[in-house]
Amino acid sequence: MSFSDAPTPAPTLYAWAGGQAAFERLTAAFYAQVGQDQLLGPVFQRMSPAHAAHVAHFIAEVLGGPPHYTLADGGSHAGMVAHHLGRQLTEPQRRRWVNLLLDCADEVGLPTDPEFRAALVGYLEWGSRLAVLNSQPGVAPLAADEPMPRWGWGETGGPYRPLV
Repeated sequence: MSFSDAPTPAPTLYAWAGGQAAFERLTAAFYAQVGQDQLLGPVFQRMSPAHAAHVAHFIAEVLGGPPHYTLADGGSHAGMVAHHLGRQLTEPQRRRWVNLLLDCADEVGLPTDPEFRAALVGYLEWGSRLAVLNSQPGVAPLAADEPMPRWGWGETGGPYRPLV
C-alpha cells in the first residue's frame, strides 16, 4: 500500500457533531427545557447560569474536543463525579435526562447518521448510569487524578482502556 492509499483517520465525534458550537447549542436547548420538566426540574433548580456552557465543555472534551473543561474551566472527571455524590438520582430521572438530551440533539441539528447516534447514545447511557451509581449513599469520591473519559466511535476496551 502506498502512502496515498493509507486510510484517512475517522474524525472525532466532536468534529463530526460540528465542534464546540454544536455542543453549546445542545446544552443550551437542554437546560432551557429542563427547568420546566417535572421529573428533572428539581434536580437542576440551583443550577448556575454558566452550567450549560460548563457541561458543553465537558461533553465536547470527552467526545474528542479540546480540553476546555479541564484547562479553561479547571474541571476534572473527579470533580464532575463529585457533583453527583449523595444526590440519589433515580432510574426514571436518568432515562428522562437521556431522552430529553437526545430530543434536543434532534432539535439543534446534531448529525442523525446511525454511527454518530449510536456512539452518542452509548456515551450518554454509560455516563448517565455512572451518575446514578455515583449518586447513591456511601459512594466515595474519585481520586483527583482520575483521567477524563474519552469516547469515540466504538473502540473496544471502553473509554479508559488503551487499545492494544
